[in-house]
Amino acid sequence: MAETAVSFASQHVLPKFLEAVKMLKDLPKEVADVTDELENFQDFIRDAYKVAEVEKDHNRRERIRKRLIRLREAAFRMEDVIDDYVTCDEKQPEDPRCAALLCEAVEFIKTQIHRLQIAYQIQDVKSLVRAERDGFQNHFPTGSRSDGTRGNENFTWQKLRMDPLFIKKDEVVGFEEDIDTLKKWLTEGREERTVISIVGMAGLGKTTLSKQVFDQVHTDFECHALITVSRSYTVEGLLRDMTNKLCKERREDPPRDVATMDQMSLIEEVRNRLHNKRYVVLFDDVWNETFWDDIELALIDNKNGSRILITTRDQKVVDFCKKCLFFEVHKLQPLSNSKSLELLCKKAFGNGFHGCCPKDYEEAFGNGFHGCCPKDYEEVGLDIVRKCGCLPLAIVAIGSLLYRKCKSPSDWGLFSQHLSLELESNSELDCVKKILSLSYDDLPQNLRSCLLYFGLYPEDHEVKCGRLFQQWIAEGFVKHERGRNLEEVAEQHLMELISRSLVLVSSFTPEDKVKACHVHDSIHEMIRGKMKTTGFCHYINDFESSGIFRRLTMATSSYDLSGTSEGSQYVRSILIFTNEVLSEEFTKYLLAKYMRLKVLDFEFAALYDVPENLGCLIHLKYLSFRNTSIRSLPKSIGKLKNLESLDVRTNRVIEVPKEITKLRKLRCLFGYRISTIAVKDSLGKLTSLEKMHELRIDEDGVVIRELGKLNQLRDLRLSNFMGHHSDILCSSVNKMQLLERLDIILQYLSEPIPIDLHITSSLSKLRKLHLVAFLKEFPSWIPRLQNLVKLSLKLSMLNNIPLKSLGNMPNLLILSFDSGSYEGETFHFENGEFQKLKELRFKSLHKLRSIFIDSGALQSLEKLHMFDIPKLKAVPSGIQHLRKLQVLDVFYMPTEFQKRIDPETGEDHWIIKHVPDVLVDLNFKNQQMYDLGKNIFMEVRFYTYQGVFF
Repeated sequence: MAETAVSFASQHVLPKFLEAVKMLKDLPKEVADVTDELENFQDFIRDAYKVAEVEKDHNRRERIRKRLIRLREAAFRMEDVIDDYVTCDEKQPEDPRCAALLCEAVEFIKTQIHRLQIAYQIQDVKSLVRAERDGFQNHFPTGSRSDGTRGNENFTWQKLRMDPLFIKKDEVVGFEEDIDTLKKWLTEGREERTVISIVGMAGLGKTTLSKQVFDQVHTDFECHALITVSRSYTVEGLLRDMTNKLCKERREDPPRDVATMDQMSLIEEVRNRLHNKRYVVLFDDVWNETFWDDIELALIDNKNGSRILITTRDQKVVDFCKKCLFFEVHKLQPLSNSKSLELLCKKAFGNGFHGCCPKDYEEAFGNGFHGCCPKDYEEVGLDIVRKCGCLPLAIVAIGSLLYRKCKSPSDWGLFSQHLSLELESNSELDCVKKILSLSYDDLPQNLRSCLLYFGLYPEDHEVKCGRLFQQWIAEGFVKHERGRNLEEVAEQHLMELISRSLVLVSSFTPEDKVKACHVHDSIHEMIRGKMKTTGFCHYINDFESSGIFRRLTMATSSYDLSGTSEGSQYVRSILIFTNEVLSEEFTKYLLAKYMRLKVLDFEFAALYDVPENLGCLIHLKYLSFRNTSIRSLPKSIGKLKNLESLDVRTNRVIEVPKEITKLRKLRCLFGYRISTIAVKDSLGKLTSLEKMHELRIDEDGVVIRELGKLNQLRDLRLSNFMGHHSDILCSSVNKMQLLERLDIILQYLSEPIPIDLHITSSLSKLRKLHLVAFLKEFPSWIPRLQNLVKLSLKLSMLNNIPLKSLGNMPNLLILSFDSGSYEGETFHFENGEFQKLKELRFKSLHKLRSIFIDSGALQSLEKLHMFDIPKLKAVPSGIQHLRKLQVLDVFYMPTEFQKRIDPETGEDHWIIKHVPDVLVDLNFKNQQMYDLGKNIFMEVRFYTYQGVFF
């Protein structure tokens, strides 16, 4: 019997055991192989899509598409098995105190069993991929892989050029006459309110033209607002947007109840803000023909030359606007051949192109230029722009491709031939779509995914770059590069898409970095088409859901989650965009159904509670509850061992459970006010943290010592700080060699005690410093911060600020002296100081009497803000020397000051007359407001600051 057992073991059990051991040993190599194979397989799938696109026979095309779904499913399974391996390989015991041999042995066995299961899954998926690839190739041969050049080996990739991120006046081509006409209509003529419509097909440049004109004339009006109109807008949403924009323009807070106002209340709010004011409002990209009926009542006619500018591609919108008694229509036409060629050359020859010739090419071509293009390029260039239908959007996209791929006239010729093959339809609209598709095909895989991600957002949605970067990172589109952090790599990806004219910039930071971005509606349409065919994402705004897809955008909470969907098992990301209340039952079911999520974004959703089953999302990397109404996080969040970014920036203090310290991969922890009560003695375990704000310091200051263990921090923002903890804080900050931003906000006391911040570290990477604290003296280490870009002081009560030392800082761009920061009476900016400073702010300085600016100081200043300085009654001497000054804001200043700059009678108006944009608040405070006690004033300002301004 024993011999039989031994024989059976040697013949059956032992080989299986040895096979398992070998599979476990080879598992890392197998994972690496399947990772490489995944990239090749994705290339194969892209070629298979091209086969489907060119297939003319409907039945055969449908069969190809069914096969494509199978290919896509196989690719998804490859990605999943790789994710499972990563999760298993990094798995740690639940209890780190579990050091007993038996416990370790059990954990080891469980992990090895899981790894063995993954090894078998890899074998299965590799077989599946081979079978699907061979099956498709046998039935529908793809031929050699195409990359958009159809085999042209002479095309060369060039170094990324950093085009200007916005279109400057001198870079606009072909709109000179249009701009002159529209400016005349906007600023001259009748006193009655007038509607001006710009109408034309997609890609003609309506938005570019309207924004150029708007930017040039808006300073002629008392009020102005630029509104991008969503195709599926609501009247309330539109009016709410107008209210917010008008408030922002006046540097005012919107009404507290603006989010809940009904339509009539919002109309009244807008009318009140426009009453007796000459205004201009730009409504960009209007689709709904009844749009004028929706907004007419809000746009009061003050009989003072107010104007409404509307862009649309639909003539019906224009016809409907004719109901207004006074209107003008400007029909935008395609560019002329010569202007089209000029625009093409601007994009194709890069930054050096100016006037009629590219500077970079002058030496090479000498006198070979003819008109706006090198002579050898002219004929083929004209051929290309004709194929683009002389549409700016198409020309810009093609020009970006030529810059990267074509250097010689022969390259241009080959490109033109290939373009002819792609553009089979004579329809101008199809031409734009196909050209945009060519630009998409020209992208490397990771950038394709980055571009497609804009399709998860609604049309015309402004996407904040910080949010987008963290999502890209969680999705795996951004990889580590030596010498750069992940956000810097993500930023480079975005800049690449911008330079290719596929993504547009919505706004900039004061450092001229992209703050928010969006895509043109034609590109958004192209992206949505690609999403449907590739399974990249499915957009749910009704009750329909079918097919295999990787991501979900939910624009409704009415979607029936209980129904079975063939694609639900493959969903890895969900973004919620709905104003409907998300019930606890809906959220709980959502988490249970999609347990393999990597990205879950509830931003702005009506969410009040987070269910305990959040912990089942063990693959989750990005989780956002920003601007929701949640009060706390469940303890189960400690199970999200792969979580890298957590955003709890809500309108209340968030209590985080102690279990959050188990998240050893957490890089970003965002919140407006994060309580440290539960984690104050264990926060130091989050050793991967790079960004954390805003952390409320506990009274005993224990958490400050824990911060010293977080030496990867790049962004740290602290509030409720108490002066007697300054030594501990300085000790902790001295250990943070990677710090790029530091905010320290002192807890307000009725009798503030001055503190001494004695930081000895070089803080060589620090770029932004915000101090809200009563200081003994100006910190001597600040002028030594060679890379500091922004410095903001508040409540520091300093009698002496070393402007000379600050003026020599090499990279300082923004300087803010906020409420109570300076107790002196004079600021003197001497000759040669602050040569790079772009923005200077003075706010609520109650003892300041005079500001002097020497002729050689502040020579790069673009924005100057003066807010609530009751004793400053004379205009700062020297403003007339600031030739680059673009914006001057004067708010809540004394009556005498405002009279001196009055354009009609002011004796000092000549000092500021060269500034293009001067904003003066005429409703200044009653002088009695300045007589309030200083402590009361500081307290009010401080708490306002905590919630709104900083």
